[in-house]
Amino acid sequence: MAASSRSPLVFGFSRAQLIAFAVMLALIVASPFVLYPVFLMQVLCAALFACAFNLMIGYVGLLSFGHAAFFGMGSYIAAWTMKFWHVDASIAIILGGLTGAALGLVMGYLAIRRSGIYFAMITLALAQMVYFFCLEAPFTGGEDGIQQVPRGHLFGFIDLSNDMTMYWVVAAVFIGGFLLIHRIIHSPFGQVLKGIRENEPRATSLGYRTDDYKLIAFVLSCAISGVAGGTKALVFGIATLTDVHYSTSGEVVLTTLLGGLGTVFGPAMGAVVVTSMENYLAQFGAWVTVTQGAIFMICVLAFRRGIIGELAAKLKLAL
Repeated sequence: MAASSRSPLVFGFSRAQLIAFAVMLALIVASPFVLYPVFLMQVLCAALFACAFNLMIGYVGLLSFGHAAFFGMGSYIAAWTMKFWHVDASIAIILGGLTGAALGLVMGYLAIRRSGIYFAMITLALAQMVYFFCLEAPFTGGEDGIQQVPRGHLFGFIDLSNDMTMYWVVAAVFIGGFLLIHRIIHSPFGQVLKGIRENEPRATSLGYRTDDYKLIAFVLSCAISGVAGGTKALVFGIATLTDVHYSTSGEVVLTTLLGGLGTVFGPAMGAVVVTSMENYLAQFGAWVTVTQGAIFMICVLAFRRGIIGELAAKLKLAL
């Protein structure tokens, strides 16, 4: 760890992180020529969502059980504006992010003064309110959701109906979100967040308004989650109650833990593993949940710090 902290930084990346980022970029570029682009887009959306969640739990120490509310509402708003307002795809995704930020501001204001299990339970309760709102609200389509959402055009001239074209847009959104989160983590603001995670009373004694810092981090996490949800709605052409269901909140927790809590690249690795299991284990039917549970249990026992966390510990690197 100490060696990596003394290594020169390039654009805020240590040497190890720069190599890992280059490998990740290479995989993003090469994968659509080998694997199904829609599956890869699902992975990238899940990875962005997990990275946003990791910003909260990994660097602030706040466990949210309600992040599906921001992901799902971003999905609904992006889908609705695309289908009925026929806006540009970029505007729909941005509106999804703004929706997540606005909802995060309200929920965060109510929950941020609590910590630990109390914060987690408040976010879960508020997220369930959002779920029942989406179930009853006319514009969401209830149990049917918003279907047949057109992908439209990006910047007015890039047709997104082709899967490969859509893939590069999703890849750009993911990379942009990933770099934004990396910048937040390694900024002076991010250092304060880490200080709050380690010892909040000490941060308060140094003059930092910790509740304000936590609220800003919460809103940023919610905004990026909304962007992930909006992007996902355009990829699959649908927004459903599954996006706001508590199981989605639980899934992003497992994804982050599996990849590596508090690591930059861990959530992306977790998203690859979880999404791959969901797709390739579907043939087992009712045994999918049992198989997933067994795999998760083995991974948690074998990789206590997550896949990337264990790899970083073995190589004594900061990833």
